[in-house]
Amino acid sequence: MNPLMTPEQFKAARELLALYIENGVDVALGETPVDHFAPDLGEAAEPPQSIVRIDRREATERTRPPIPPAAQPAARSDPALQAPDVAVMAARETARKAASLQELRAILETFEGCPLKLTAKNLVFADGNSQARVMFVGEAPGRDEDLEGLPFVGRSGQLLDRMMKAVGLDRTSAYIANIIPWRPPGNRTPTPQEAAICLPFILRQIELCNPDFLVCLGGPAAQALLGVKEGILKTRGRWLSYQTGTREIRAIATLHPAYLLRQPLQKRLAWRDFSMLRKALGES
Repeated sequence: MNPLMTPEQFKAARELLALYIENGVDVALGETPVDHFAPDLGEAAEPPQSIVRIDRREATERTRPPIPPAAQPAARSDPALQAPDVAVMAARETARKAASLQELRAILETFEGCPLKLTAKNLVFADGNSQARVMFVGEAPGRDEDLEGLPFVGRSGQLLDRMMKAVGLDRTSAYIANIIPWRPPGNRTPTPQEAAICLPFILRQIELCNPDFLVCLGGPAAQALLGVKEGILKTRGRWLSYQTGTREIRAIATLHPAYLLRQPLQKRLAWRDFSMLRKALGES
């Protein structure tokens, strides 16, 4: 313990540091401004003293309470050391083995190829009715979803529920999942490698659900599942095709509820997309 701190101050500082680490913070900025556009002074130049690098491993060990010897977890391989292409091939191979959604979930719970699993609290597999005609797919879970282990349960999920209700759907008549089943630290954007590793599992999930309609929530989901290159504002509003290998599923991309919370005026566009879905459901 720092001799300059009281026990209460030390405890508060330790808890604050643990919170920073949990939310993906690894750089602490001081009050002195740093000119990142200044000319390079060469390798011999001293780094700015206002930036303090935090070693996550050391900081975590300092703040983590000691574990009794009998409770020490068994050692396992670090998925971060596994090459992304090897992890992708392992994901494809294991996903193909799933004969049901229950088996697919069990496979994901034991899969060690994605580093996101190490920082997430829970696997966020799916919610709703797997026999429903409509399947919604987003990008990745957030903090609320990670805590509950269910997709779309935070503010964006509450908005999605209202959007579904407007066209006669709810979580008993729709199925909801994400491309990424584990929360990225600090809600950051998943890396291309992380998305590639998780993609075989959502593809198999869609194949096992076999819905009549697939709704991609946001640009990343549309790009990953439908192969579109344009942004979501150009992709939305039209019917597309999703091929499972055995049949064709009608698909549509729309704006992600989280985006609509930031840009409420765009809800009119999402309403048009959901109106198209309602009409298609009524016609088929």
